[in-house]
Amino acid sequence: MENSYQNKLSMKLLKIAFFSLALIFVSCNTKVKSKEITESEASNVIEPSFKYWNWITVGNKKSDSEFTAHFNKLKSNGIDAVLINTGADPKLLKRVTPLAKAAGLEVHAWMFTTNRPGDSIALQHPEWYMVSRSGKSCFNKDERPYVGYYQWLSPSHPEARKHILSLVEGLAEVEGVTSVHLDYIRYPDVYLPIGLLPKYDLKQEEELPDYDFDYSDASVEKFMAIHHKNPREMENPAIDMEWKNFRLNEIKSLVAEAYDMVHKHNKKLSAAVFPYPEMADHMVRQRWDKWKVDMVLPMIYYNFYNEELDWIGYATKQGIDDLEGKSTELHTGLYTPKLTSAELNEAIQMAKDNGAKGVAFFDDYHMTDEQFEVIKTSKE
Repeated sequence: MENSYQNKLSMKLLKIAFFSLALIFVSCNTKVKSKEITESEASNVIEPSFKYWNWITVGNKKSDSEFTAHFNKLKSNGIDAVLINTGADPKLLKRVTPLAKAAGLEVHAWMFTTNRPGDSIALQHPEWYMVSRSGKSCFNKDERPYVGYYQWLSPSHPEARKHILSLVEGLAEVEGVTSVHLDYIRYPDVYLPIGLLPKYDLKQEEELPDYDFDYSDASVEKFMAIHHKNPREMENPAIDMEWKNFRLNEIKSLVAEAYDMVHKHNKKLSAAVFPYPEMADHMVRQRWDKWKVDMVLPMIYYNFYNEELDWIGYATKQGIDDLEGKSTELHTGLYTPKLTSAELNEAIQMAKDNGAKGVAFFDDYHMTDEQFEVIKTSKE
């Protein structure tokens, strides 16, 4: 009797052990499947085949509910991504990023880069600023080119560069941001867009000394150490290719450092640039087709250049051709205050037809209901 009881007990224990193992297996398998589903769902998040971006500036005066209302409005009207200018303030960016993402928008941290108007840290260091061939410094209020907010830091000054990159990193550290977006990543306009010249009563048929930068000590000394000649003593520095190329490379290397920095934080680097590379080179020392950058948003504001609407297609295609073989995406920038609804519709189509991956609207809260309707309809 005792052996029989023990045998039955052993059988019961084996059954319990078997069912326990079965339950563990099922539980683990369910978790694996659940994980697989989650990963599968994540991988199936569909990136828009043609992205719609919107540049906006934010401050601390608006409430969270006001921001949310605006972000919801953008999303409901077809916008996929927002480029948010917080004045390079990571605290403000941390506040608004979750609000934009909750509305279904991708967030990009837009910052002024070499042009740093009102930068309280930089303004403590006059030696950080660019200087013109005529000896005028962007530090001095009455010597700045064109407008008072043109306060350009020299990418050749090690501490100025370090400061700029610290701002880039501060934005890259914010959770939820897709890219840090560099604006004013260039030198001051040696040539203004032709449509803007009458505003300043200017003729620019050559590189004028007041608008040719950077003759600061840091820049000149760095150039001389490489090329053993002084740009301040050149009879015609505009035709010295080493001097021009030096400045192109100073911006290029700054972009490369920013790229490496943001990628360490698993973010991308994007940039607002002049319409196409050859034009950017000529006007502002910016050869962006040679940059290490994930996305470029050329500001193809045709009316600034006294061009016709179809120039949007031309400039888009030129940039696409110059980027051939590179992984850099191009998204055409449009200046909406000067576009009628019909023109906006045509501009979007020209960007699509000429190879752009999307369009970015410089709106900053000025988009009309009619323009929003065009954007929304163009996505359907």
